[in-house]
Amino acid sequence: MTNRGRVALVTGAAGGIGRATVAALMRDGYSVTAVDVALADLPCAFDAPLQQVSADVTDEAAVARAVAGCVEHFGALDCVVHLAGAVGKGPLVDVAASEWRRLLEVNLTSAFLLAKASHVALRARRGSLVLISSTNALNGGSALSGPAYAVAKAGIINLARYLAKEWGGDGIRVNCVAPGPVDTPMLARLSESTVDSLRQSIPLGRVATPDDVAASIAFLCSPQAAYMTGTVMNVSGGLVLD
Repeated sequence: MTNRGRVALVTGAAGGIGRATVAALMRDGYSVTAVDVALADLPCAFDAPLQQVSADVTDEAAVARAVAGCVEHFGALDCVVHLAGAVGKGPLVDVAASEWRRLLEVNLTSAFLLAKASHVALRARRGSLVLISSTNALNGGSALSGPAYAVAKAGIINLARYLAKEWGGDGIRVNCVAPGPVDTPMLARLSESTVDSLRQSIPLGRVATPDDVAASIAFLCSPQAAYMTGTVMNVSGGLVLD
């Protein structure tokens, strides 16, 4: 419980990585505001203190309310983790313009909205923002997740780097985690043979668990990462070597 008294906000909290991240942060002593559009279906399996908020991360007003509600409820905000997102598929010629725009909104514009809404609160605590990218941003992606997803996740990396420079003077650290395949419902959309092929391409011989990714996120939120900003943490088991 090394971070007792600190407060975190996690979007995409109902997903596989989101649930693991909320649990990891709470084990470390954080009070957590868990944000997701589907929180009504999220069982409260964690010890208090936990606040649950339903919000669409593409809605600027809803994002602002979620951040303000967290600060009002817990009195501060030390760490924001943006996990909300959606995957697509390719090839590019089969992607409708409306789907392209939707995926950019969900994966990239949402990060801009959350960063903007949380800046004042994070500045007050010299806090930390962790954005979630993907190995699709590091290797160009593939038709498995589609062009819009790869482009949006690459944008996440440069947003983190931009904010690391702009907000460094405020004492705010901004970092990024880029996971490879993770054993979540998002992976379940793929055929068994495709998952087996992915697994065989990973030097460590397995896909990540949600806890693998959550541990990296918790570290970046923690004082142990106090001198890290603008970092892209590659959590891919060696799938991408950078």
